[in-house]
Amino acid sequence: MTEPDSPIPRFHLAMPVDDLAAARYFYGEVLGLEQGRSAGTWVDWNLHGHQFVTHLAPTRAQHIHNPVDGHDVPVPHFGLILTIPAFQELAGRLRAADAKFVIEPYVRFAGEPGEQWTMFLLDPAGNALEFKAFADDAQVFAT
Repeated sequence: MTEPDSPIPRFHLAMPVDDLAAARYFYGEVLGLEQGRSAGTWVDWNLHGHQFVTHLAPTRAQHIHNPVDGHDVPVPHFGLILTIPAFQELAGRLRAADAKFVIEPYVRFAGEPGEQWTMFLLDPAGNALEFKAFADDAQVFAT
């Protein structure tokens, strides 16, 4: 099944960036996303079948952090739930690109409901991204 044929609705998300060239490098080269349409002030990206758009916005809002599992989690943040092999591959890709993690890849809730790999980083404009992976997809909403 291709991502566009997925029974799960795809999202569209537009995020502010202060440098389109830096966004193109980060999302295109570091994360390896396919670029779609673009103009002088925005770029579309294929985020695993979801439409993610970086829009030029030179000013940034204040960053907020919430304590979660002993870490300061940046809010807002967005990302993807990947398979564990895809998560590990992305973590390796980010390390090879010398990405600076806000929260290094680690296993959260080990041996408990909702056990997951997670990692946080910022894009060049300061947007927070979280990527995670569950050993059992049925545990995504486990309590």
